Amino acid sequence: MDFLTGIEGFLTSQFGPFGPLLALGIAGMFMILLAIPLLMNQREDPLKKLQKNIKPETRQSPQKERLRQTGRNEQLQKFANFLEPQNADELSAMELRLRQAGYISKDSVRLFHFAQFALGLVGLMGGLFFVYVLKADVEFDGQQMAIRILAPAAVCYFLPRYWITRRIEARKQAITDAFPDALDMMLVCVEAGQSLDQAIVRVASELRSSYPELSEEFQVVAHEMKAGKDKDKVLRDFGTRCGVMDVSSFVTVMIQSASFGTSIADALRVYAGEMRDKRVMRAEEAANKLPVKMTLATMGLTVPPLLIILVGPSAQNIANLGNLGPQ
Repeated sequence: MDFLTGIEGFLTSQFGPFGPLLALGIAGMFMILLAIPLLMNQREDPLKKLQKNIKPETRQSPQKERLRQTGRNEQLQKFANFLEPQNADELSAMELRLRQAGYISKDSVRLFHFAQFALGLVGLMGGLFFVYVLKADVEFDGQQMAIRILAPAAVCYFLPRYWITRRIEARKQAITDAFPDALDMMLVCVEAGQSLDQAIVRVASELRSSYPELSEEFQVVAHEMKAGKDKDKVLRDFGTRCGVMDVSSFVTVMIQSASFGTSIADALRVYAGEMRDKRVMRAEEAANKLPVKMTLATMGLTVPPLLIILVGPSAQNIANLGNLGPQ
């Protein structure tokens, strides 16, 4: 009991009233960091090991075996309850956001939450290092210490979410810029006698080098159509994944054209013309905003030097007269 009291007194004298609590937090954090590698290095399941050692001729065909694979990381599977939202709606919404950001892996949600957890710990350790190592000679009160320790942890924790938001916006902009060209190419393919499925496959291959984001989405559409999925469902999923209004309108046009039996080529021709006009209007809008932005920058950079040049000599003369005093 005296030993514990002595430790508590030492921590209180060195780190203030929050010393014992801080020591417990650091110990718990190190225990977590040590437990993660131990859990991830657990022995392999004997049944899975036996399946790997089965002779190749007794296995199923490679294609069927590949289709049966889940493609998930077994190490992250152990922490699924902690790295995935338990609510199905929240999980679906997070998967959609990550899909819109371009992360199509089945483990994307788990990796995202693992990155948040890991970066939060790194920020917490950075805050502790700043307070107790770099600023060890400075005394902080409880509020100042909490801000300097928890603020880096909060910033690092929300950094992946900010990164995903930026990625989504950049990807949407790339798809918006590429979509008019893709429609023109699709129109050429359809007018040449190809079906919509063949046109999507050809456009996806042609756009791979110049517009990889839209090419990837078209490839997903082509694979889903080849797999036998309902075409209307495939197109609606395509519009949902992209999250771009132009793509959603295109999906609506294609579904209505197929429902009413009208020509797909005519619908594509009209919609492609509208997309070209819309791209021109976006360019004109950006050009019209440029003079306003340049005016603000010009005023901010030229008016202060101009005032100094015009008013500076007069102010200097007045100051000199004031220093002379009455004669």
